[in-house]
This record gives sequence, C-alpha cells and structure tokens, in this order.
Amino acid sequence: MNKKKLLDESIENIKDDRELTLELLNELRDEINNGLTSHGQAGNVAAKYVETLQRSNEQIVKLLTLIQKEEKGKYDTSLSEEETNNIFELIQAETGEK
Repeated sequence: MNKKKLLDESIENIKDDRELTLELLNELRDEINNGLTSHGQAGNVAAKYVETLQRSNEQIVKLLTLIQKEEKGKYDTSLSEEETNNIFELIQAETGEK
C-alpha cells in the first residue's frame, strides 16, 4: 500500500470516527435536555466522547507533522557542516588564503 493511499485512508477513518462521536455526543446532549438522563449520570460518557474528539485532533496534527517533515526533506537545500567546511576550503584555496 502506498503512502498516499494510507494517508487518505487514515484521514477518512479520522473523519468517520469524528462524525460518529459527534452523533453520539449530540444524542447524549438531547437525552440530557429531554430529561431522559442527568448530566451527573452521563457526564463521564460525554467526557469520553470529548476525549475521542481530542485524540482525533492529535492524530490530524501528527499526520500534518509527518507530511511537513517529508516535504521539508524533499526541498531541504541546507548544507551540512562538512559541506560548508569543504566549500570554505575550496574558496580559500582559490583565493590563496589560509
């Protein structure tokens, strides 16, 4: 499986999880509002739903970080210390300086 397909599948799974969690959270809110359950009884469940949404946010941030690292690696034109020293030595040799 290639990276693009895995990334797309991961994002789709995150979206699906968020959608379902929001549905469940909304249903729970409606139950509380309609007096079918109390906030005290449903509070822990609601907290778990919110934690699930927070984790999905963290997953998205991690995916974005991985993408940024990969993109930076493709276009990173910075020189290593060794490359910088080699260039400096070449310049010195060309100009006759030591």
